Amino acid sequence: MSRTVHPSGAVAAGVRRLAVEPISSAEHLAFVRAQRSVSFLQTPAWGRVKTEWRSESLGWYDGRQLVGAGLVLHRPVPKLDRCTLAYLPEGPVIDWTGDIDRWLDPLAAYLKAHGAFAIRLGPPVCTDIWSAAQVKEGLADPGIRRLTDLSAAWADPVGTRVTDRLRAAGWLPQNPEDGFGVGHPQFKYEIPLAGRTEDDLLKGMNQLWRRNLKKAAKAGVEVRVGGVTVGGGTIGGTAGAGAPDSFGQDLKAFHDLYVHTARRDRFTPRPLRYFETMFAALRAEDPDRIKLCLAHHQGDLVAATILVRVGAHAWYSYGASSTEKREVRGSNACQWAMIRDALAAGCDVYDLRGITPTLDADDPQVGLVRFKVGTGGQAVRYAGEWDLPLRPLLYRAFDLYMSRRGR
Repeated sequence: MSRTVHPSGAVAAGVRRLAVEPISSAEHLAFVRAQRSVSFLQTPAWGRVKTEWRSESLGWYDGRQLVGAGLVLHRPVPKLDRCTLAYLPEGPVIDWTGDIDRWLDPLAAYLKAHGAFAIRLGPPVCTDIWSAAQVKEGLADPGIRRLTDLSAAWADPVGTRVTDRLRAAGWLPQNPEDGFGVGHPQFKYEIPLAGRTEDDLLKGMNQLWRRNLKKAAKAGVEVRVGGVTVGGGTIGGTAGAGAPDSFGQDLKAFHDLYVHTARRDRFTPRPLRYFETMFAALRAEDPDRIKLCLAHHQGDLVAATILVRVGAHAWYSYGASSTEKREVRGSNACQWAMIRDALAAGCDVYDLRGITPTLDADDPQVGLVRFKVGTGGQAVRYAGEWDLPLRPLLYRAFDLYMSRRGR
């Protein structure tokens, strides 16, 4: 007898024991589409992007009903290919509001039986939120050095329960003090969109952001979607898809600018092939899942960004900017175009992704915080990433190996 996906997804699980089993990519994608919001890192397509990992889709069943799903990325241990670290970035997609043991215990049993020496996951639940006004006050106060020095505007009891339960069950937090670890950031900056208009969002920005957007408009900066010819429409509008070779040229132009940005800002860029794979995989799953946004000024590419959307959640994923013509504010124009696009798509949140929790004026990372807080929005701390050693000796050996190679 075939099993069915419960229409309300993970929140519908009853009190019976849950079973974890492999599911097909099609079953996984159907479950994702039934949710209001799921991280793009928990879509089946993301497993095809991370080619250096082996991926599988797992489902939680309550009887015959699929009530949870997760993308697992398996990282092998050097010289022990059958043993893996099982990683669920920003997942799994389960009911985190209740008894999480009934969800995680069968996951651990399944993965241990199939060769995992440890599990790493990142519960998609927040623990604390700070308003833009609080962050600005902290930035202006020399006595405040970190977000966590401020009382949160709101503490989420669900997030607190999840972290307490994980710790009690033997899970180990992987969250460094600066908020950036081996995986995905614990601190993020987000703009709530639900029930708001473009005017509301503009009013929520600081004067510098509004002034920069006016500068970009006055200078004639145009933001368009990659693959769409100039004059064919802008992001947030009705532009159709361009020719494949046109998109390839635009993606190459983005990557050239991205490499330029990496040299200037001293980070290691990903190769062009990575972005080609990313766009191909995510677009195959949903044509509107990912967009390339290009800001031009008088024919020159001055900024470019990548927008990803799953359901009601939109993410600023990658960005690049020219050192020349910074005065025309192409980066601000790209961000505003993506925010408008997310709002028009009915999203609940526009996610500017990671920040460090620093508010120290002498910290080089504080510039990123200042840029993002200017949009309005709020700083959010999530539960972060946690490890569960299933085979402690192998886990310690892997941890030592990763620390020696700088992770």
